[in-house]
Amino acid sequence: MAFQPAAIEGGRDPRVYHSEKQEQDAYVPENYHVPDDTTPNIETYMHYAKIQRDREALSAKNDAEGGRSGGLISRIFNRSQESDGRSVVSAHSDAKNVAASSEEGGTLSTAAEYRAASGALRTATWGSVFYLITTDILGPYSTPWAFQQVGYGPGVACFFVFGIMAAYSGFLLWWMFLKLDSERYPIKSFGDLGQRIYGRWFRNVCNILQSLQLVINVGIIILGNGQGLSQMAKFKLCFSVCNVVWTLAGMILGQIRTLQKFGKVANVSIWLNVIVLIMTMAFVAHSSPNYLATPFGQNVGPVMTQAINLQPFQDQLNGIMQIVFSYGGAMIFVEFMAEMRRPMDFWKAMALSQVFIFIVYMFFGLFVYTYQGQYVINPANQGISAYGLQTATNAISLTAGLIAAALYGNIGVKVIYNNVLVEMFGFPQLTVARGKYYFAFSVIVYWSIAFVIGSAIPQFSLLSSLVAAVCIFQFTYTFPPFMILGYCMQLDATKGDGHFDVNNPDAHRVDTWRDLSRWKRALFTNLNNTFFNVWNFLLVLACLSCAVLSAYSAISAMVTAFNSTSPPPSFGCRSPVDNSG
Repeated sequence: MAFQPAAIEGGRDPRVYHSEKQEQDAYVPENYHVPDDTTPNIETYMHYAKIQRDREALSAKNDAEGGRSGGLISRIFNRSQESDGRSVVSAHSDAKNVAASSEEGGTLSTAAEYRAASGALRTATWGSVFYLITTDILGPYSTPWAFQQVGYGPGVACFFVFGIMAAYSGFLLWWMFLKLDSERYPIKSFGDLGQRIYGRWFRNVCNILQSLQLVINVGIIILGNGQGLSQMAKFKLCFSVCNVVWTLAGMILGQIRTLQKFGKVANVSIWLNVIVLIMTMAFVAHSSPNYLATPFGQNVGPVMTQAINLQPFQDQLNGIMQIVFSYGGAMIFVEFMAEMRRPMDFWKAMALSQVFIFIVYMFFGLFVYTYQGQYVINPANQGISAYGLQTATNAISLTAGLIAAALYGNIGVKVIYNNVLVEMFGFPQLTVARGKYYFAFSVIVYWSIAFVIGSAIPQFSLLSSLVAAVCIFQFTYTFPPFMILGYCMQLDATKGDGHFDVNNPDAHRVDTWRDLSRWKRALFTNLNNTFFNVWNFLLVLACLSCAVLSAYSAISAMVTAFNSTSPPPSFGCRSPVDNSG
């Protein structure tokens, strides 16, 4: 399945036709309703999305023709670097023109001005998005612990299967975004995409889970960075104070508002992560495990590895959820596409990042588990016993972790600000001056909540397993097939309708979803689509079952850990990696 831009109709250049058409249209706000006071139907969204994709395809073609000639590699390089760079410059130029127009006229009133304003917010390139996706600091460092929980065989199998399914889900999200997003009806979040298919109730579910996942992710990184700082201070600094240090740092870095600027920082972050991974593998191969950081304490024994770890099923599920954590980027794929100048190029960033995660993360997990076995620590670099080497990796990983947390916080604040503060309480948009001040204050509140989560539940592995089961699993594996199921059914149901008229978008429908005839077309119009729908339906049920079992396992293990003889206290001074007794 490949996206094919429509041919130029009647020999006319779509740039001229759509420009003439939309220059005459009045500006339509995001909450636009058609005359009968209902929200736009899916045909309306698809109509304007097709116009948007045609415009982007023509723009990409013009940029490619304006590039330098050469071989395949040079052409790819030129397009990804030069043409994308020109598109970003163009976006900033549009922003200045719109600002000038707004100062003269007072408001944005025409579709041309709105189009420029919308384009000005879309500046991220596919290269910067690749760095953003692979900025995830938690993924690689938790994989050795995952192998420790399940063993070599199940670990490799799960990495492969979850990787294939994560790529499948990412492709579905990209496809639906291209079919439903436009400048007239922009999709800004995962919840927006879900609303186009199932309505506001599903958008609310997505926004709640997304907000919960992001704030817990930030709390987990604060917890992990606090553990690292406590090790660097040789446990002489109170653990809660260590968490406060990273919370204050995040509040400062979180003031960056655009993903394009984060892309530049993330470029540095990914290479910092790679350096730490290499250093960790080199050090664990030539030093003993950090016994005092493990639950075994001072009980030193030989390192043991297993092909299959035959421990209780709930413990194995907690380990598998760490692999899910590695592929947990789908939740913010839509946000990345929403800020891309050319979302049609998103597949490049997604494909490269999935290959990177599969190869690098799995190899790192296997390598560290081989040398440390049952003494693996999560995150892995904190399992290095030599203080100097441990400090070196902590110093680098803490910086990369702060960047990742700031990225999560940036998107998390935007989700809450746009969907709660703006819609429910009438706060100003982020594009105006007052909105920027409110955003800055929201960042402080957001990081304060994350601090409470990380300090109240000082169990790094179990907290990450819980958020993986409750939130990450849904966005990466459950929701995409559920959404494509609804999209395909609605698309097949339109096969029996009349000709679509954008000026009267509901007149062409011959029946409604209350009629059995529409359900029959949705389910049985195309036999191939019927099998595809059945596959996605069964996949949704399987994912929901796995998520429920995994959430139960994480909660049970968390309760057991709190009831143990000497658990790390909430908001306490003893570090979770200090088990010296």
